[in-house]
Amino acid sequence: MEFTLKLPNHPPRSYGHNSLTPLQRSSLYGNKPASLARPRRKVTCSSGYITRNSAPFPSTMDCHRHFLPNEARGTQLKTRTSVKPVNEELVEDKSKDLQVTGDSIRRRFLQFYASRGHKVLPSASLVPEDPTVLLTIAGMLQFKPIFLGKVPRLVPCAATAQRCIRTNDVENVGRTARHHTFFEMLGNFSFGDYFKKEAIKWAWELTTIEFGLPANRLWISIYEEDDEAFAIWHDEVGVPVERIKRMGEDDNFWTSGITGPCGPCSEIYYDFQPEKGHSDIDLGDDTRFMEFYNLVFMQYNKKDDGSLEPLKQKNIDTGLGLERMARILQKVPNNYETDLIYPIIQTASELAHVTYETADAQSKTSLKIIGDHMRAIVYLISDGVVPSNIGRGYIVRRLVRRVVRTGRLLGIKGDGKGNTDGAFTPHIAEKVIALSSHIDEDVKGRTGRILEELKREELRFVQTLERGEKLLEEMLSDALASAKEDGRFPCLAGKDAFLLYDTYGFPVEITTEVAQERGVVVDMKGFDIEMDNQRRQSQAAHNAVKLEVGEGADIMENISDTEFLGYDMLSAKAIVESLIVNGKSVLQVSEGHDVEVLLNRTPFYAESGGQIGDHGFIYISEGENRENVVMEVKDVQKSAGSIFVHKGTIKQGVLEVGREVEAAVDAKLRQGAKVHHTATHLLQSALRRIIGQETSQAGSLVAFDRLRFDFNYHRPLADTEILQIEELINGWIGDAVLLQTKVMPLAEAKSAGAIAMFGEKYGEEVRVVEVPGVSMELCGGTHVFNTSEIRGFKIISEQGIASGVRRIEAVAGDAFVEYVNARDYHMKRLCTMLKVKAEDVTTRVENLVEDLRLARNEISNLREKTAVFKASSLANKAFVVGTSKEIRVLVEYMDDTDADSLKGAAEFLMNNLQDPAAIVLGSCPGEGKVSLVAAFTPTVVDLGVQARNFIGPIAKLCGGGGGGRPNFAQAGGRKPENLLNALENARSELVRILSEKAS
Repeated sequence: MEFTLKLPNHPPRSYGHNSLTPLQRSSLYGNKPASLARPRRKVTCSSGYITRNSAPFPSTMDCHRHFLPNEARGTQLKTRTSVKPVNEELVEDKSKDLQVTGDSIRRRFLQFYASRGHKVLPSASLVPEDPTVLLTIAGMLQFKPIFLGKVPRLVPCAATAQRCIRTNDVENVGRTARHHTFFEMLGNFSFGDYFKKEAIKWAWELTTIEFGLPANRLWISIYEEDDEAFAIWHDEVGVPVERIKRMGEDDNFWTSGITGPCGPCSEIYYDFQPEKGHSDIDLGDDTRFMEFYNLVFMQYNKKDDGSLEPLKQKNIDTGLGLERMARILQKVPNNYETDLIYPIIQTASELAHVTYETADAQSKTSLKIIGDHMRAIVYLISDGVVPSNIGRGYIVRRLVRRVVRTGRLLGIKGDGKGNTDGAFTPHIAEKVIALSSHIDEDVKGRTGRILEELKREELRFVQTLERGEKLLEEMLSDALASAKEDGRFPCLAGKDAFLLYDTYGFPVEITTEVAQERGVVVDMKGFDIEMDNQRRQSQAAHNAVKLEVGEGADIMENISDTEFLGYDMLSAKAIVESLIVNGKSVLQVSEGHDVEVLLNRTPFYAESGGQIGDHGFIYISEGENRENVVMEVKDVQKSAGSIFVHKGTIKQGVLEVGREVEAAVDAKLRQGAKVHHTATHLLQSALRRIIGQETSQAGSLVAFDRLRFDFNYHRPLADTEILQIEELINGWIGDAVLLQTKVMPLAEAKSAGAIAMFGEKYGEEVRVVEVPGVSMELCGGTHVFNTSEIRGFKIISEQGIASGVRRIEAVAGDAFVEYVNARDYHMKRLCTMLKVKAEDVTTRVENLVEDLRLARNEISNLREKTAVFKASSLANKAFVVGTSKEIRVLVEYMDDTDADSLKGAAEFLMNNLQDPAAIVLGSCPGEGKVSLVAAFTPTVVDLGVQARNFIGPIAKLCGGGGGGRPNFAQAGGRKPENLLNALENARSELVRILSEKAS
């Protein structure tokens, strides 16, 4: 499609389809194929940018998901090329002769490293398996267990295009040329295969030959003590000394934390203004330089005392920012104006009825924020993260709020297309989804769920914004009243402005504008302090990938993967390969001690895929001359890949390393796990049929006595829907369907329609469990052979656990029978107690509840009448304060009157005493309870005395607090013993204030 928006300082750019023509092998080392070249044209250079003719962005890309021909993926080349030292006199900017798209950069990077022996692996989910990290923030995260030595490498080296999320610099998004919340990190990794020399030479070759960047625009940073890296860059690659900068530990020494793997790093910078020369260079100058490729040489382990020891296996971890390289190659002023983000900005511009080229600086920043955040939001929701108030969900919610409030600042009303009650974020999300094919092919299949979540969250937040507007009005009124009383200029506190911003999503710009209209200034210094505090907390929580090298890695180093026999048998002979007590390896363990046992083979299922680990026994039956050994197994976990760790207690004898044992699973408990696991598959299929195919799993638990299934859905299930789900599942159980399991390539399984379980990581070969005609899922769990073994299924609860996430708990098999029997027992007891038949229990209970409601209402009415009667006798105790205006004041204690009756009494007195009057009443309605009420007539409020402000300090004396309206407020407390003194203080304070105001 044609773009109507123009870019600043140059016409819209051209990204032709030709750039996606598969590269030939020769193009990796020499001239580019003709299909990649574009006609030469006159180029005007200025600070690294060029002008060029307009053309549409490509709408479709005909290439593999990972942008590689199948024969190139994972190819292992025995020879590795070297890079000749650069002769800068012969170097020119070859990138200007290419029509380069973001997709082609990603494809060419992966193909470059695939041809050099790297296995191309897919991007990991934005929701990491690592519990120490909230979101996937780096390309190396999925390889963390390999770097730690806890999991053996499956390939010697790999390359990925990893989707990443970082929110520690969210306030810089749109304001700088390079900050993002969502970005792609292109990375090549070596797990002990190659090291500095190859990493440096290939990075240079990729940059200068494959992508054609001029060598004289590239600068190198290295760690100040890394002479080896300096020698490679200068002596072998040929980078001049003056363009290699030694930098300190803070800049060029990578650490994962206080301890763990670490090492020096080297970075490649692009110079946008080479005409400024080589003197007084600051690589941190964002206006001139941009770091786009970081090479980490992971060669040390930092110990507790801070000392460094060489790692047994030296690793390479690199990251090349796709958005940054796209900016360089596409010759645009910032990352946002590349074809990766600009189409999203254009969509937002159309809704806001603005033109990016002619927009002011603030509007451009707002459009960039929307373009960036919408990418993050769409991919997070696609990966199963829904808006909520905690954890990952809060990040999505915060980003959606920033988009919505930014859109409103731009003037987008409703859906931006005439429906003022609609939502605009789904329309922009559609553009993000259209651009997603080569980033994550699964996104388009989740379009319905993504758009629905966005619509619901935006409309909910618009209501929150409206509440924020009302709260702002109250805050401004308070500020004006306080200023009038104190004789100061009215000012809105920074904490209040930040509360509106952070809790209600109210832009500080709007807060400032509205406040100015009312004659109130905003304490921006206080606001900035609150913002800085939040930013520091965010950085501390989300800006590090923690790695540790511990003794556990050494224990597992020489242990082979455990052979799992549990699909076919429940007991088997095995050899004890290792015993671990308190994290340390031992040779034997005696009776009474807890132990972790590693066997060479096992029938025990280790916890995974939501199914808990088996219970059972490991034992040795000896003859008359030797003692039997018995270990009770209470849990089984996987460690270091596929090593099964049996956790339990020695109940008898002494267990030794090397002994042959019998490992036996508790058959009854295993059967419980099997029926609940298969029932979980049936439940997911039933949900998709009853409430919609867009429903997806968000977590699960398969236990021996129950199942728990979390799924994405926006409302509670109706009773009729729950009944339909149960009937459908029990029908499948009654059909006695035989299950089928088989192992097949992952791609084949997905093509066949197999559903992947949430949060699971799959290899190239997967196990598929199919209930023919009902469900097909990728699953390594244990299952029944025939659905009839499940016997019956019953949902015992359905509830919301987070915004957009529901949870079903259910029982099957023996647990189903026990549940039904227990319900039947309780129903029989009810029938006996109520003296009715089972079918009449509901009617009888409804009648009892109605009788109780009427009785409670009658009691409440009597209490209120009693309170009003008491109040009428108190009216003559009111006294007059003031001279210019005589105000009747009444402050009294009303025994044990409950809160509602106390409110009624105050309303009666306010009407009886008439305006002007001020009333404060207190009571002790129960043990450890205090109730307070303040009622002020309009004249008193007009004098600047507000009930909601007055009642708070009085309630505080009673260990509580409260609030309300200017004319009527209620409060509570927990210290009845202080009530009389509090009322006396209230009386004195009212006399003081009203005497001043009415004299």
